[in-house]
Amino acid sequence: KAHPIHDRKLDALEDLIEGANGKPVLVAYWYKHDLERIQKRFTVRQLKSSKDIEEWNEGEIPVAVIHPASAGHGLNLQSGGSTLVWFGLTWSLELYQQTNARLYRQGQNETVVIHHIITKGTIDEDVMKALTRKEKTQTSLIDAVKAKLEVKR
Repeated sequence: KAHPIHDRKLDALEDLIEGANGKPVLVAYWYKHDLERIQKRFTVRQLKSSKDIEEWNEGEIPVAVIHPASAGHGLNLQSGGSTLVWFGLTWSLELYQQTNARLYRQGQNETVVIHHIITKGTIDEDVMKALTRKEKTQTSLIDAVKAKLEVKR
């Protein structure tokens, strides 16, 4: 069982929601206890069903929450909003990138803004560093393969 120590991440989320000035906000969480705390503090809707996704894309859901494992390939959320807040990060680069890509899609008419709520001196910092390192490694590998393919031509 998780034992909350403080509410600073929730306070930061509140500031980001207010700062969106009424525009819809998508919140990504990783742990169930984070979801429960978010639901306790804010009026949010989990994007679980096709009806939820349809209503999000129609702009009818001001604040939605989603788990990265359910935000996979092919899910289109770009019509509903352009702000994503990472309340809790995943260690998986693929899930991280796929969740971000739900808003960064063809048909997105707004500038996409992605916020990360990172608590200093916690595992949040380690996860963010790991994701950055993994992304750099992936990019280097892809660039090396591209260069090798160009040499063969």
